[in-house]
Amino acid sequence: MWMNSMIIIMIVGMAVVTYLPRLIPFVMFQGKELPPFVQAVLKNVPYATLGALIVPGIFLINEDIMYGIIGAAVALLVAYLGANVILVVISAIAALSVYSWLVS
Repeated sequence: MWMNSMIIIMIVGMAVVTYLPRLIPFVMFQGKELPPFVQAVLKNVPYATLGALIVPGIFLINEDIMYGIIGAAVALLVAYLGANVILVVISAIAALSVYSWLVS
């Protein structure tokens, strides 16, 4: 009984801690115009976050650093050529499958 109530309290606490950082800026800046510089910086936040999540994974995915570099290069090339996300992922997987076959 005690454990179940503790889990519920933890879930509610995590929900509040997750929700507040999203709610506070929304309430504080409602109806206000941010300066152009701040708007430009905030537009780049998703790209910076995505880069911070992906780049370490490229170099740490395998002991062989070329594995990550080849996968990233193929994915970037196919994405640059305008393919959709599924084709980008499948092409990177195919390239890494070929590379793994050649190395082993």
